[in-house]
Amino acid sequence: MSPTALVCAYSSLGTVALQCVLDAGISVEALFTYEPSPEDYWFTPPEVVARANGIPVFKLDHFNSEENFRRCQQFQPDLLFSFYFREMIQGRFLLLPKLGAYNLHGSLLPRYRGRAPINWAIARGESETGLSLHCMTEKPDDGDIVAQTKISIDWNDTPLSLTEKMTFAAPNLLGQVLPHIAGGNPSRQRQSDLGPSSYFGRRRPEDSELHFDMTAQQAFNEIRAVAEPWPTAFLKRTTQTLYFAWAMPSDHPCPIGHYRIKDQQCHLGFKDGALVLHRLRLDQQKASDDPQKHAQWLKVLGIPSA
Repeated sequence: MSPTALVCAYSSLGTVALQCVLDAGISVEALFTYEPSPEDYWFTPPEVVARANGIPVFKLDHFNSEENFRRCQQFQPDLLFSFYFREMIQGRFLLLPKLGAYNLHGSLLPRYRGRAPINWAIARGESETGLSLHCMTEKPDDGDIVAQTKISIDWNDTPLSLTEKMTFAAPNLLGQVLPHIAGGNPSRQRQSDLGPSSYFGRRRPEDSELHFDMTAQQAFNEIRAVAEPWPTAFLKRTTQTLYFAWAMPSDHPCPIGHYRIKDQQCHLGFKDGALVLHRLRLDQQKASDDPQKHAQWLKVLGIPSA
């Protein structure tokens, strides 16, 4: 008889991981997920896979509620999976499955534990990250690793492109380990054996603000880290905000804190170099690719021309 599981999932990785669980012959008794927001248009939500397979779908305001705990008890699951679920699942839920509870995390644990690991890794200029499936404990991203794979971060990767890489890598990673999990005998490695850990919290809006004392590479990394469909990096002056949908490092010099039109492109100077601006938006105005419009908006913010 195949083992049963409860799956908590969201994001494109949650959709792919849910399908992997089904492909491994594990019977999913219920999916706990969220109602997609307009910003999540770019992926197919996990509930599409669940409904296509006749799996009950629950969208709860509070997964850890007493009512939901009683519901999960009644399922008597063999396994519990968390695939890019937004809530920290309480310890009492982790004791329910006979064969264990497992979480898929978008980093090479024990590095980048916590929230938004993809965004933080890009913002900090990392050249490599990964996917880790680990045993769940009451501490975030803390349990033994049962499967892990490395994923390169290219110089121009964004959260969207890096998530796509992870979505492509997930079936192979999960396909190898899920049969062992279903059999109750996955190999385990302590995170403490893999090197020092790091933890990052939820990204705040101010984490994406650009400052001219940044190097050009730091500013570019910050722009990449929250590129569309994320909210995008920004420059703020008094009551107006300029949003950077995309920009790239420039070979043309530009003084720090100034802009310059060169070769029909608008360049913006940072601590040690410049960025060439590709797509900006001032406040709620329509985004523009026009360098003259970019220069006009920078002038509105009080940034001088070089």
